[in-house]
Amino acid sequence: MLTLKKNYEFQNVFKKGNWYGGNLLTIYILKNNKDSNYIGVAVGKKVSKSSVKRNRIRRLIKEAYRLEESKILKGINIIIVWKTSAAFELANFKDIASDLKNCFEKADIYNKEEDSNV
Repeated sequence: MLTLKKNYEFQNVFKKGNWYGGNLLTIYILKNNKDSNYIGVAVGKKVSKSSVKRNRIRRLIKEAYRLEESKILKGINIIIVWKTSAAFELANFKDIASDLKNCFEKADIYNKEEDSNV
């Protein structure tokens, strides 16, 4: 899993990319003209002042993405943002995974070939 780390990389996707919202997450997507996807995860301090809680949400999001990664088109920068309106108590893996999947379906970035094989 390749990650976006620099502030300017995040800002580029926020400014030029499209966004799609769910109940818990918002995703920002921008094509990167490469043969792999780059992912960034943002969980703000407004969610919780505790870094332990923020990092737990971040780990759950990354795991949910990892499970969906093979089904997603290549060549995209993706930033996944935890909504500040969503409380830490809502952070369970099942809800995060389904919300992320819904956002990806809205964004229409799933491989069409994968769907026909299922």
